[in-house]
Amino acid sequence: MTDEPDFYPLLLSAHSNSQFPDYINADIKEKISNPSFITELFFILQEDPYLRILVDKNNSLASDYIPLDLVELKNASYRINRQGLLLRDAAQEGLEKMAASARLEGLTLLASSAYRSYDYQDQVYRRHVNNLGRQAADRVSARPGHSQHQLGLALDFGCITNAFAATNEGRWLAANASRFGWSLSYPEGYEEITGYSWECWHYRYVGTELAQFIDTYFAGIQQYALRFIHEWEKL
Repeated sequence: MTDEPDFYPLLLSAHSNSQFPDYINADIKEKISNPSFITELFFILQEDPYLRILVDKNNSLASDYIPLDLVELKNASYRINRQGLLLRDAAQEGLEKMAASARLEGLTLLASSAYRSYDYQDQVYRRHVNNLGRQAADRVSARPGHSQHQLGLALDFGCITNAFAATNEGRWLAANASRFGWSLSYPEGYEEITGYSWECWHYRYVGTELAQFIDTYFAGIQQYALRFIHEWEKL
């Protein structure tokens, strides 16, 4: 006999509302029944909500949202491709730790694009629409307010093309980024889920606990985990 609340019905509701694809639906349902799942979920919910906030084609940030703790990136263990790149302080610290680890293996991570204001997103999106047309632009560019870059937690690495995946740095990030709290946002083959074509260079800082949560319970797919948490917080 226990006085602890039974959260499983609520977990099932969040799971159902997340509308996961058939191929992984049963696997996620089984994993959320693990008693450690709710413990880890509650821990994550105590952290900075912007680490877990769902920003995608259907969920946006306010046009006036600007993180208060943005810091300018400087050449350190990592390198920057231009001046003026900004990240939130926690993400910058996570980047430095990750880059220092990569350096020990003879690799240098290059930061190529970071925080983007709402107005800058608007410029980028309009440019893509003008060059590609709206339908094609929506596959590769977020409409203003819908970009993870506005969080100040997203970072583009290297050449910002999918050629990056075949580089030593790209392979290292794919294998190690989550250990340092970074999660690949738009993996190959998941456009139907994420809304965007493959971007091997685009990582979001979610913190080490949430990154492990994504790997353990959601097959490493950031969108699945953030969608579940989003539905849980709506209950």
